[in-house]
Amino acid sequence: MSTATIKSSNISHPATSANYLQWLYVLLLVYLLLVAVALIGSGFKTAAGSQAKELFAFASNPLAGLVIGTIATALIQSSSTVTSIIVGLVAGGLPVFIAIPMVMGANIGTTVTNTIVSLGHIGKGDEFRRAYAAATVHDFFNILSVLIFLPLEIAFGFLQKIGEYLSSFLLGGNAMSTSGFNFIKPLVKPPVKFLQDTVLGGLPSTATGIIMVILGVVAIFVVITLIGKLLRVLMVGKAKEVLHRSVGRGPVSGIFSGTLITTLVQSSSTTTSLIVPLAGTGVFSLKQVYPFTLGANIGTCITALLAATAVSGPNAVFALQIALIHLSYNTLGVIVIYGIPMLRNIPLWAANKLADAAARNKLYVAAYIAGMFFIVPGVLIGVSHAMGW
Repeated sequence: MSTATIKSSNISHPATSANYLQWLYVLLLVYLLLVAVALIGSGFKTAAGSQAKELFAFASNPLAGLVIGTIATALIQSSSTVTSIIVGLVAGGLPVFIAIPMVMGANIGTTVTNTIVSLGHIGKGDEFRRAYAAATVHDFFNILSVLIFLPLEIAFGFLQKIGEYLSSFLLGGNAMSTSGFNFIKPLVKPPVKFLQDTVLGGLPSTATGIIMVILGVVAIFVVITLIGKLLRVLMVGKAKEVLHRSVGRGPVSGIFSGTLITTLVQSSSTTTSLIVPLAGTGVFSLKQVYPFTLGANIGTCITALLAATAVSGPNAVFALQIALIHLSYNTLGVIVIYGIPMLRNIPLWAANKLADAAARNKLYVAAYIAGMFFIVPGVLIGVSHAMGW
């Protein structure tokens, strides 16, 4: 063996060991995510008991649920965090029909990241216009999806029925038994019980439950942030390779690569930060970027599905149901909107029009962010109250 070969092997070995250690950290963080979701569900049940439904009076109608999902995600900047929390809320008694518009709102709220990323090109004329159009096409797709599917859901409850069917199918046809699915329960139950019975055992049940919920929410936020950072280090190189190979090969390839990359890095924000600058510099056109961002909608659903495995008890089936509804909604949105040419072109047209206006006057950027993510949600809340919902 040559000296160069020996040196090469000595150099690569520490890097490989570091990668193994980082993957172990990822696995540990995934476990902590599952524990955090279980904490939220158990905490709500402990705090509210049989009065759990009254605890969710703040989200008593679909418009309020949509607004809560949108604003929470716009502020937290992570749809994975919000949807994981929603899974925990359903485990604690939040009705599924209210959780459905919440996950729809999470789709809208997460796209504010796209706009923020595009602002890096703001002083560069046509480059900014291209980047801004690539950022907002995702917004307009998610808004159109809500405009189509939320009224249908309110009228017919078809997403709830799809979720019921898929969850019962996965659970072997017994809607109230999760024994065949919930193999995670033995792993997450000990730390939850230890915290509830030993650490917080001397407190009143309401205080114990509230503390568990707060700890669960904080833990989800921290864990998903750390997972995102680790996976960016481990996977972004591969993600860029997938992106360059597949985005320009057609819409199906673009959707698949958007799904795959978002699943790999567990952050649609990271997926966006990869594609928007490339659109700005002209590497990819808006029509090529569009299906890629739709794939990100599908890929981000994996976190909620994973979170649902941590839930136990009679509400476990409903936690799985909302996670499957999230996946079904995002997949149907891509099939229906992108599959029908007339609908497919609406987000493209709207994004181009807004980008042209923003390139002429940067005040449109501030007005759009404030209006879409904060003013319009406030108006919707007012409308829902005026309608007596």
